[in-house]
Parts: sequence; structure tokens; C-alpha cells
Amino acid sequence: MTDVPAITGQGGRARPLVTIHGLRRGATRLRLSLAAGLRLREPVVVALVATVVLSAYFVALPGVDIAISALFHSPDGFALSQDPALRALRKSSSWVMGLMLLGLIVTFASGLIRSPRRLPDAARRAVVLIAGLALASGVLVNGVLKSLWGRARPIQIETFGGDADFTRAWQVTDQCLSNCSFVSGEGSSAAWMVAVVVLMTPPAFRTWVLPLAVGYGWALSLNRIAFGGHFLSDILLSWALTALVIAVLHRVLLTCPKRARQTRRARRRLVPA
Repeated sequence: MTDVPAITGQGGRARPLVTIHGLRRGATRLRLSLAAGLRLREPVVVALVATVVLSAYFVALPGVDIAISALFHSPDGFALSQDPALRALRKSSSWVMGLMLLGLIVTFASGLIRSPRRLPDAARRAVVLIAGLALASGVLVNGVLKSLWGRARPIQIETFGGDADFTRAWQVTDQCLSNCSFVSGEGSSAAWMVAVVVLMTPPAFRTWVLPLAVGYGWALSLNRIAFGGHFLSDILLSWALTALVIAVLHRVLLTCPKRARQTRRARRRLVPA
């Protein structure tokens, strides 16, 4: 049996580093941190409501997905998938995302070198975004939903010349075995790139950079519908889920610790010397 790591407490008694009580207390603090002070305009609430509303809409009205994809389909199939400009647009996302990720890593590393005990705000925001890419696009979208939900892509269903059945959003099926349609990995990456601009761009430049980032992200996302690679619900839900993951990470890693520090400082000022 593996020994539990321990440290020496008062009186020389060994005290385990990790205990069930400690884990429960940590989980309680995390839950309270997420809930404390939440308002309707908080990013976590907005992203959660968007995810629920979009899910209910596409589950109740699955024909919307077919109708939108049909706009890009012709007797020749999804002909726009052969357009050189649109194919170049799709390839550009890998370069843009790679440069953004490299910039975040440099920001984190430089902040860690300058202040290893307490990371600067920019470095902490970089951590949120790097973790968001790993958890949202990597684990949730590509690792769980695209691998397990089995939704066939538009180009694969009978309506558009394939041999698979159409299934609505959130319906678990076996019409696709791997790298399936629900939800969009590239849509998630596009939403992440917009989040990078929101969190890392100085406010003075954000007013004109953000519309460009949103336009670029939506162009990448709509490109996938035009290519027959995804339904509209795949795109919109990937954006909402990615925003939800990043909003939760931002609250847990940035907002809540900041508010806790402000509360402790206020209490110290109230304590008489």
C-alpha cells in the first residue's frame, strides 16, 4: 500500500498533505466561489444561458440545421468546399491560433520569470486562455463530444447525397465513428481566438480589434457549414460551450481570488492596530 504524503504539524505529529476532508472543503470553496456574487450579466451566466437556450432550440427544431445547410448545397454537392479562397481561409486559422498560443506561452513564461511568487495579471490571463484551449477545444469538444456523440456531418447524410441518417443536436447515435460533426472543433478554436482578443488586448485597441476578431471567427465557422462539414447547431453550441469553459476558468482563477484578496485587505483595515 502506498503511503500518503505527510508533513509534520505541531507537536511533531505527521499530518497528511491530502485528506478526504481537505478535498471536500476545497470542492465546497470552489462551488461557493462560482456561485457567490453571480449576476445575470456575468459571463458565466450569459454563456450558460446561451448554451441551454441554443440546445433547447435545436433539439425542438432540428429542421433548422437541414434548412441552413441546404442553402450551400447544389446538385454538385457542397461546391464551395473547392473554392481556393475559402480553403485558404480555413488553413489560415492554424497559423493565427498557433501565433496566439505562442504569444500566450511567452507572456506566461516572462511573467513567471519576473515574479514567480505572484504572477502578473497578464500572465494569469494567459494561464486562463491556455487552460481554456486545453479543456474546451481539447477535452470537451474533441475528446468527448466529437468522439462519443456520433453525429454524421451534413455531407455524410442521405439528404445531401451520403448514406448516414440525420440526427439532431445532443442525440447520441452511431452514424459516425470518429471525428464526428457534434460539435465543431474549428468553431471552438474560433471562439477561443476571440476570447484571446477580449482578455489580452488593451482596452484602447479592443474597440476596433474585437470586431475584426469576431468577423474572422464567424467567417471560419460559417466556412465549415458552406463546406458541408458542420451543421449550424454544431457551430453555435461549440461557441457557447467554449465561452462557458473559459468564463468558469476566468472566475475561478482570476475573479474569485481577486475578490478574496480585496476582502482580506478590507478586513485588515478594519482591525485596530
